[in-house]
Amino acid sequence: MKAIENLKRRQAAFQALDAKDKKIYWKEFAFNNALYFLIIIAVIYTAIQNPRFVSTSSIVNIISLSAANIPIAVGIAGCIVLTGTDLSAGRVVGLSACMSAAFLQAADYPTRMFKDMGVMNIALVIVIVMLVGALVGVVNGFFVAHFQLHPFIVTLATQLIVYGFLLMFMMLNGNNGQPLSGLDQSYKDFVTGSVIKLGNVPIPNYVWYACIIVFIMWFIWNKTAFGKNMFAVGSNQEAANVSGVNVSKTIILVHTLAGAMYAITGFIEAARIGSNTAATGQNYECDAIAACVIGGVSFVGGTGKIRGVVMGVFILRIIFVALQFLAIDQNLQYVIKGLIILVACAIDMRKYLVRK
Repeated sequence: MKAIENLKRRQAAFQALDAKDKKIYWKEFAFNNALYFLIIIAVIYTAIQNPRFVSTSSIVNIISLSAANIPIAVGIAGCIVLTGTDLSAGRVVGLSACMSAAFLQAADYPTRMFKDMGVMNIALVIVIVMLVGALVGVVNGFFVAHFQLHPFIVTLATQLIVYGFLLMFMMLNGNNGQPLSGLDQSYKDFVTGSVIKLGNVPIPNYVWYACIIVFIMWFIWNKTAFGKNMFAVGSNQEAANVSGVNVSKTIILVHTLAGAMYAITGFIEAARIGSNTAATGQNYECDAIAACVIGGVSFVGGTGKIRGVVMGVFILRIIFVALQFLAIDQNLQYVIKGLIILVACAIDMRKYLVRK
């Protein structure tokens, strides 16, 4: 009902505009949504060039790849709402993935990292890696909140620190940096197993885990005092502080929650990949940040919705899959990804300047 009322209100406001104002409105609308129009055109073009792009298996693949990246995206979105970012996200994913893989290797796997330890309980592993991710988030939030350091600098430093710990972890017990594979079947079934099919194509379990995470994060952002405080701090720290919001606590909690989300991404990624190295998670934060910006989470702070983040993740994944179906050169794909991020950020900043 509320959405219908808002729509009617916007329609009435539009009808009240004169011809010149309507022309300006449509011009702004076209510019602000140019990226979406280009994506729609690209999807149609790809489907024409390669009909397999819209096949059931391709659609499930896009959904699955998007679901694997949703936790890191909704985590880093909170940092962006605070006018910051988090460069350590990808390395936290890597550390969490390698820890999950090491703890959940099959008991009879010949090159098991922890030979004298049985296969750990899956729930316990989730708790451990989430605590590790949350700890990194606490460190990030503490230095941002109490030392007024820019999140870019803080997370750049923690990115290097986490990567160092990851490299040391990969050397434990004579592993010498070798890939961690041979995962226990219960772990693989828990993450990549399937109970529902779309046609004859199984939908991985982690798709449903991503749905649960989206609901939880939506509830936190929209229905809790913490969510309201986060947007207040992102909009104006000084005003939030005067209003009684504990700014430092809010910043630390946002980064802590983000770190826990990165850890969940790592837990899922370990089973999805099957063979994990120190390179796991590298540059994941770039795709997550791009998805957030495409989905309307503004770097100017205080703006963003969970549904927008999810939409941004799907749009970005559709683009990446489309590039593969079109057999675009791998090197050129990096150029296209960079341009998408640049255009999305430019459109976001223009929206802010127009409103201002």
